[in-house]
Amino acid sequence: MRFVIVGVGAIGGTLAVTLANAGFEVAGIARGRQLAAIRENGLTLKTPHGESHARFDCAEDPASLGLRADDVILLCVKSQDTEGVLNGLLAAGAAGQPIFCMQNGVANERMALRYFANVYAVAVMLPSEYLSPGTVCAFGTPQSAIFDVGRYPSGRDDTVEAVVDAFNRAGLISTAREDAIAYKYGKLLLNLRNVIGAAFADKDAQDIWLERARDEAVAAYRTAGIDWRDVGWNDPRRVEHMVLGDIPGVKRTGSSSMQSLLRNTGSIETDYLNGEIALLGRLHGAPAPVNAALCRIARRLVSGELALGKVTDADMETELALR
Repeated sequence: MRFVIVGVGAIGGTLAVTLANAGFEVAGIARGRQLAAIRENGLTLKTPHGESHARFDCAEDPASLGLRADDVILLCVKSQDTEGVLNGLLAAGAAGQPIFCMQNGVANERMALRYFANVYAVAVMLPSEYLSPGTVCAFGTPQSAIFDVGRYPSGRDDTVEAVVDAFNRAGLISTAREDAIAYKYGKLLLNLRNVIGAAFADKDAQDIWLERARDEAVAAYRTAGIDWRDVGWNDPRRVEHMVLGDIPGVKRTGSSSMQSLLRNTGSIETDYLNGEIALLGRLHGAPAPVNAALCRIARRLVSGELALGKVTDADMETELALR
């Protein structure tokens, strides 16, 4: 079994170094300066326990890497990049290999299932960041991550058990689930904060808008008949296995959305987070104007029309008036 990690950023990079140092065969797909850094010097992972380093094969696309029948493909890209990645996998000859969606949101599994029969959902709790080429940081301690893993749309099989076992042997807390997608819907409630944290500097404003966004999400879930599991910081597993720790010399910058904005990637995943709630609301008659407005705010942050941490309640009210 070889783990092919598509997207060697914060999540994918943590997985690559951790799995490689546990003795598993790893190959990566990366771009730009990150690819160049990995090819030249490997990848460094910083955690509250210190630094580790790994070298592994890395290519710009799956065709250049070369896929094998025994590959387990871990998708670790942002949701807005998933469609392009799936087409790249198809062009490289991927067929029966299992595809594990280790991404925020709940849209990726359905996208993958359109092309591939063996799709798996993974709810990922892994506070991490990637801001400079060749280095990723994971802030969880004593373990870096908690994963809930299952087939999509439901079920578990030998592949789930094998991957869960590998993750656990590498020191990453992982559990096989019949209903892994329910855990991802629970994680989505947490990720509604991502754009809010990037938009508003004031903590009280963040809390107010998050409460409104979450209330809309829960109403949409209930109206749509969607089940979800609580994976928040009150989850006993987090208390036991993964609290936030400090990394000497590293200041945590924030969510994956904040990291995209700081790196000027030109895109943000809000349409697949808050936008998922807006979609559910429109489909099932449970309007979600706050989440829809936050998607528009995110686009204005990406374009530079609005500045990080400078969004005001008035900006939100302007967007809400557009509904």
